Amino acid sequence: MTGAGRRRPASPARHERPAIDEAALAAARAGDRLLDAARAAGAARWTAYLGPIPDLLRDAELAELRKVALRARSAYGAKESVRDDLPPAATEPFLDAIDRLLKELARREAAG
Repeated sequence: MTGAGRRRPASPARHERPAIDEAALAAARAGDRLLDAARAAGAARWTAYLGPIPDLLRDAELAELRKVALRARSAYGAKESVRDDLPPAATEPFLDAIDRLLKELARREAAG
């Protein structure tokens, strides 16, 4: 029994999945650098879009992390992309980190 008024979490805590947690934290650090580049370039649209993503990558529950990662990944759209406005030195590490996170999340889902 979990105690009066307590509920079991819907998914494990992030620290119980260290590969996913580390991938999310690495993506957050790369996101910070990308956000800094957007601010330095005066790219208000990307600053607003990317603004909450690094903190969400740090703090989101495991169950919400895929949604955050997909939102981050959508900045690399076919029609409009963060790559069009910001330097590759900032965009590519973030893309790589997000893709690594998505792979870790897919591994978890495949494992059940």
